[in-house]
Amino acid sequence: MRRKDREKNDTLWIAETLKQADSCRLALLDGEWPYVVTLNYGFELAENGKLKLWFHCAREGKKLDLLAANPHAAFIIDCAHELVSGASGCDWGMKYRSIAGRGLLRIAGDPAEKKKGLDLLMTHHAGEGPFTYDDRVLAATEVLCLELESWTGKERA
Repeated sequence: MRRKDREKNDTLWIAETLKQADSCRLALLDGEWPYVVTLNYGFELAENGKLKLWFHCAREGKKLDLLAANPHAAFIIDCAHELVSGASGCDWGMKYRSIAGRGLLRIAGDPAEKKKGLDLLMTHHAGEGPFTYDDRVLAATEVLCLELESWTGKERA
């Protein structure tokens, strides 16, 4: 990262940024071109600093086709946007908080893990559960987990 003065990697800052933001841009490979989609997410930040992002989608579609071909993915989550004005064009800018990184994307392996991912999504967007899910909807839903290999936070306050 060029601007080391803006780099943020402490767990508390990461958790707060993940709580504040409401969507994630996920990038997959479509042959030689990136394919980017905006998704709601849930997250799991372990005490050892390991981070997982959870998503849901239909059981068929482009994301799953691309995942089947290549599990490598990148993401960016950002929030706290505020325009900063100045006397000249070069003085203008934007305040923000962001987390970007990469990892391996996979489909949740069993019904318990699928429910865990959905619970994390719901907790992030709706607050504490417990949550119940209609069996018909669950059968038509896929849950994805992005296990991060690396990430970094950045802030312009």
